[in-house]
Amino acid sequence: MNRVVVTGLGCITPIGTSVSEFRDSLFAGKSGIAPIIHVPDAPDGNPGVRYSQAAQVFDFDPTTHLDSGVIAAANRNTHFAIVAARQAARQAGLMEHHQPGDIAIIMGCACGGRSSEESEVKNLYTRNARAHPLTIVRTMSSAGASNISIDLKITGPTLDISTACASATHAIGLAFHMVRSGMSTAALAGGHEAPLSWGFYRAWDSMRVVSPTRCRPFAADRDGMTLGEGAAMLVLESLESAQARNATIFAEIVGFGMSADANHITQPQAEGAASAMRKALSDAGASPHEVGYINAHGTGTQANDATEAEAIHKVFGERAGHIPLSSTKALHGHSIGASGALEALATTLALHEGRLPQTAGVDNPDPSLDIDLIIDEPRTTGPTLALSNSLAFGGLNAVIALKTWK
Repeated sequence: MNRVVVTGLGCITPIGTSVSEFRDSLFAGKSGIAPIIHVPDAPDGNPGVRYSQAAQVFDFDPTTHLDSGVIAAANRNTHFAIVAARQAARQAGLMEHHQPGDIAIIMGCACGGRSSEESEVKNLYTRNARAHPLTIVRTMSSAGASNISIDLKITGPTLDISTACASATHAIGLAFHMVRSGMSTAALAGGHEAPLSWGFYRAWDSMRVVSPTRCRPFAADRDGMTLGEGAAMLVLESLESAQARNATIFAEIVGFGMSADANHITQPQAEGAASAMRKALSDAGASPHEVGYINAHGTGTQANDATEAEAIHKVFGERAGHIPLSSTKALHGHSIGASGALEALATTLALHEGRLPQTAGVDNPDPSLDIDLIIDEPRTTGPTLALSNSLAFGGLNAVIALKTWK
């Protein structure tokens, strides 16, 4: 079995459209949550919801990265995917050191081309208009994976995973197992979403789980999540191949665990999340006593944060209240299928730099949760083992275990 390391990073996010920008915002606690701007198709550009904030990517212009044909044939979420994948592949020297057929592309995307689909459906139902001939390829969830393959000329296993908010973490976990087993010599893994359309805003408003102010994970006064968009990519390869060419190693992925609550479509269960964490540790050959940081799913809803805290107590017992924990959704929002990728990127950078990011905007952690929530500023840490949790609607849980590389 190969040891698997991270040698390339890429991202398009509300807190940075490059990894260096993302890193600077991450450790400065600079939030990308801002007032919702003009929403296409909504009357007067106003989505008509009870919240006014979202984590949007403002400084991304596809014309500076992609040719007109690709822009026309792909949705914004796919534009994000291609550019973030290029960043990661370039940094790792992926195409120079691996054969195209030996590289896997495993993406997480739950919403697909939501804005493209809504636009076409509106025209159909209001004007009986003919659908644009590119509607299907703009809206399919696997478009990002396919376009990365075409853009980088990668011919290995290529697929999309759609498991709601755990999509990207499932994708990274599968890619990790493929490289560890030797099925692929390297992989591009991550997630991408750009779902911030009129219908999307309204649908989430009806669920009553979006904060009317902003996401405050694990705070005593938390009142919901903040919707977001973005993409993040990791290049995974064997330790042997990385060392053979003296590649920069950002972190080692050592375990992956997943589970299903088998209980309710929207009400999480602590035992399901706990099971995924235990399985990630078992896969890593590690004990709970070795964990030095948890990047929580931490949506800022009453139910998620309480359930996740309970799950942590189930796994770590008396240590639960002493393990540093943060949720970076307070910075980049909840990008649904891509969220696990943004959080894996944050965790990787935390391990690489020996700094654990704070949970921005929270100054009153909920004492009933009994967790060691990082607030105010990042904490310095030595070599450590970290977990990155994703707990999705439908009771689908995915956890990756990463370790500092020294």
